[in-house]
Amino acid sequence: MPREAIFSDKLPPSDAPFSPAVRAGELIFLSGQVGTDPTTGKLVHGGVAEQTEQALHNLATVLEAAGRTLDDVVRVGVYLTDMANFPAMNQVYAHHFAQPFPARTTIGVAALPMGALVEIDLVAR
Repeated sequence: MPREAIFSDKLPPSDAPFSPAVRAGELIFLSGQVGTDPTTGKLVHGGVAEQTEQALHNLATVLEAAGRTLDDVVRVGVYLTDMANFPAMNQVYAHHFAQPFPARTTIGVAALPMGALVEIDLVAR
């Protein structure tokens, strides 16, 4: 099955060796996004709620480049540097997805790129 990389000119390119998303058959796999402001390349100000909002916005931008929306998401992975931030992340998350909600895993991690508090990846159809 061939892979097709998906990029968005609305997000800054990365120097790292990965694609923002890859289409493989009917599925689109999105790389993790942290709460980076696309105009500055820096984390947004605030805490986990603001970073979650921006990470989801960045993911929606990549989905748009693939001709999809958050309504097409079937699986989400959330990575938190502090599980005490789960309620704040979850509150923002709930505003972006409708029932039936995507399958989701939330994992506590030691650290994330750029000192982010949250990183989110997903799979869409």
